[in-house]
This record gives sequence, structure tokens and C-alpha cells, in this order.
Amino acid sequence: MLPSRRVQFLAGTDEHGLKIQKAAQVHGLPPKEFCDQLSIQFRRLADKAQISNTIFMRTTESAHHATVESVWNTLNAKGLIYKADYSGWYSITDECFYTSAQVTTTTTPASGTVTVATETGAVVEWHAEQNYMFRLSAFRDSLLKHYTSPAGSKTLFPPQHQAHIVKILSEEPLEDLSVSRPRSRLSWGVPVPGDLEHTVYVWFDALMVYLAGIAYPWGGKSKGHAEGWPADLQIIGKDIIRFHAIYLPAILQALELPLQKRLLAHAHWTVEQKKMSKSVGNVADPFEAMDEFGVDVVRFYLARVGGRFRDDTDWSREQLEKHDREIQSLLGNFLLRSTSPKIASRASGAQPLTLQAIFGEQQLRRAPSEESESESPILALLTTTRQLPSKVHAAMESMEVGDALGEVIELLRVANKIFTDVAPWKASAEPAEVYACRAASLEALRVAGICLQPFVPGVAARLLDALGVPHAERTWGEVEEGRLEERWASEVPAAEVKEGARLF
Repeated sequence: MLPSRRVQFLAGTDEHGLKIQKAAQVHGLPPKEFCDQLSIQFRRLADKAQISNTIFMRTTESAHHATVESVWNTLNAKGLIYKADYSGWYSITDECFYTSAQVTTTTTPASGTVTVATETGAVVEWHAEQNYMFRLSAFRDSLLKHYTSPAGSKTLFPPQHQAHIVKILSEEPLEDLSVSRPRSRLSWGVPVPGDLEHTVYVWFDALMVYLAGIAYPWGGKSKGHAEGWPADLQIIGKDIIRFHAIYLPAILQALELPLQKRLLAHAHWTVEQKKMSKSVGNVADPFEAMDEFGVDVVRFYLARVGGRFRDDTDWSREQLEKHDREIQSLLGNFLLRSTSPKIASRASGAQPLTLQAIFGEQQLRRAPSEESESESPILALLTTTRQLPSKVHAAMESMEVGDALGEVIELLRVANKIFTDVAPWKASAEPAEVYACRAASLEALRVAGICLQPFVPGVAARLLDALGVPHAERTWGEVEEGRLEERWASEVPAAEVKEGARLF
């Protein structure tokens, strides 16, 4: 939507670690072959859901290995990596060690009394072994300074995660980080440079994918530093905040690289308030949902309900059906009503006017003493339409994705109500009023369609096709305030649109 802005969308798969190693054994496959199958599934999901990415990086690629080795060697040369005996509570599920302060005991009917990680609830076991360590403790003060500075104080969203990280850095000791595992226990991963008896810790390895995706280390003719770093936004799950908000920034500081600008930590989708689990059998299948309801309806539901990110949200078939009905009614049916041949025929009897002229005429219809509640409904629709892009932009800049989509839905609600109130199909409606209602409705649909492109790209494309909007005029610039004023002042709304177009 912003053709002048170069964007790198990096996605990929984290394919190393003990979980993968064990899962491959269970399936009777070599780890790489097992990962190949998994990676294809994620690519298929992205294609099916119309998720675009400019880069898809796998941690099993040689380019990624080269980045991991380069970072390791740089940190080692700076004296920031050392070998030591290490012990702690290890979670196979989370693939990380926890300190005694980060675990608790709990009792369940199935397992009895077990020790679990406080943050994730994953079962942990005590391990003692020799590892390579990264001097994470050396970066506690600099990280705290960053997150409490004006520039870094709004790094994490939702805001409660920022407060959580500051609390950790302020109140908890930041211990050095184990960054290797004995190869006898973990063979599936990047070998430690210069020591084949050890494997690079999967989370150290995985975090380097952001740099590997833009060809770090940069040198020679590479412009990765200028064009791809620092990342404007990293999108992660709320359960891996510590890795992205403490471990990765510390490594970046050690490499003397700028830190990522923003971190969006989303909540989880659950089923009946329970985490999805294959063993429990409550996993929602996105392929099945998209096959049944269509890609755009599923995307609409996910963004509308899950796009506030703060709290876990239940995946619900009933809610999916409700949102299917909502968008079909507010958008699909409204397009059919607005492009009705009968309405077009009745509007053709009026003098063609620009939207600015219509706006002016509707203002004159309101007596100076009347309150805003009694303003012309068409004037109200044009005003709401004009305000939509700035509201969507503000919500997206604040990472309130659900609110941004909600603003579009609110415009469609207003437009539907006003169309019903004006009733341009009635014989008593004046041609000029029918023309104004139709023109304002089609403009509301055009602006809504452009704003909807990131959320429901297929539906938005069909909507804009039906309205005859050229592809070159579907960018964000076409709905910004200055361009809207110019368009409304100089262009008469098109009389010809595709009648009876169906979006769903």
C-alpha cells in the first residue's frame, strides 16, 4: 500500500534443537528430512493464507550457519564467551535452562508433584554439565538504561511486557547464559566453532535468523546494514519475550549493532481457555477453516478478535460463523445495494456533482441552529469516510490491529444505516438525493476497500475491481487527507460500476 517504501518481510522456521531431534527419531526420519516436511507445511500455510514475505529463512540453511558462526567467533574474540560447569533446571519443551527463582513445584493428577517453569508451565529437570557461557550479566545495566530511556521506553507492545522486562532487569540478577549443549546430548544443531564436542544452544542459534535473513555479516558490496537493520518490528509470541527482549538485545549490543525498534508480543489462541495441544486433541486446523469459510473470512476473524494482543483468545467456530455473517452483511450486501441498477437509474436523473459539491450542499441543508445530531445523514457519511484513513493509520501505528479493523467496520455500519435511512429506492426520493446517497456510499466503499487490503486482500481486490478502481490508485496515498480533498474537489464519481458483484 506504500509503493515508495521498501519493506523486508522475514519469516522462516526454527529447525534445530532437542525437540526436533527427538521428534525425528519418533517418526523414524533423519532430522533434516523431518524438518524439510515441516518447513513445507509452514510455507503452504503462508501461501494459503495470502501472507507475503520477501525472505523465508530456515535455520538449517548454510547461510544461517555462516551467520551463527560469525557471531559466535566475534563474541568469543571479545572475551564474551567462556567454558564452565553449569547446572540448572532444564525444560525440553522450552529448550532452555531456568534458575531456581524461575521455577516452582506443582501437583497434577497425571504427574503428581513436578517442578515447572513459572513463566510457561513447562516441566523442568535438574541438569549439570559443561557448557559455553555468554556473559549476559555484563549487559544488565545497558539493557535497563535502554528500556527506561525515552527512545526505548515503548519498545514492547502490549505495554505490560515492557514493564515486565524492566522489572526483571531491575530486581532479578541477570546470570550468564548457557549457549551450548554437549554434542552427546544434542547432535542436531550448529557445531560450536572450534569445538565439535558441543552444539550451539538452539535459542542462540534461532535468534540469529534475523541477521541471517539480511545476509549478516555485512561487508564488501552488501548493503544489509543500511537496508535491513535495525528491524522496525519483530512479531513474537508472549512466551518468548525474554529471548527477544533480553538475550537478543544483549548479543546485538555485544556486536555493536543497533537494537530492534519495536517488539510486538502477541497472546495465544486457545480452545475452551486451554492451550492447544496435539496430545489433548484440541488443535484448530487453519487449512480446514480456510477451506470451509474462505481465506478472507478467517483472516478477518483473526485480526478482528485476536488483533488486540493483550489476552489469550478462544478459537470458536461460533465466533467464526458470526464474523462471517458480519462481513458478508456489512460489506457484501452493502455493495450489492449500492450498485443496484435501480439506484443507478434513478441517480442518472440528477446533475453530476463532485463529492465536495455534494458535501457543501448537504451542509446547507442543515439550519445553523441545529445540533450535530440532526445533520444530514449523507454529510455524516462523508465526514466519517474522510476521517477513516487517519483513524486506521493511528491505530496501526499504535499496533492496535483489532481497533484499526474496527474503524473500517464502524464506517460500514454507518454507511449501511444511512443508506437505509435515506431509502434511495423509494419513489418519493428526489433524484439529487439518490445521486448524493449513491455517490457517498460508493466513496465509503472505495476508501474502506483500500484500508481493508492488509486484512482481507482477496475481498478488498474484488471490491475495488467492482468499483472500477485502477490498480495504480489502490495505495495508501489515494486515501490520505490531501489526496481525498483533491479528488473530492476535482473528480465526479464514476457513474459506471460493476453491478451485482459478489465478494464472497
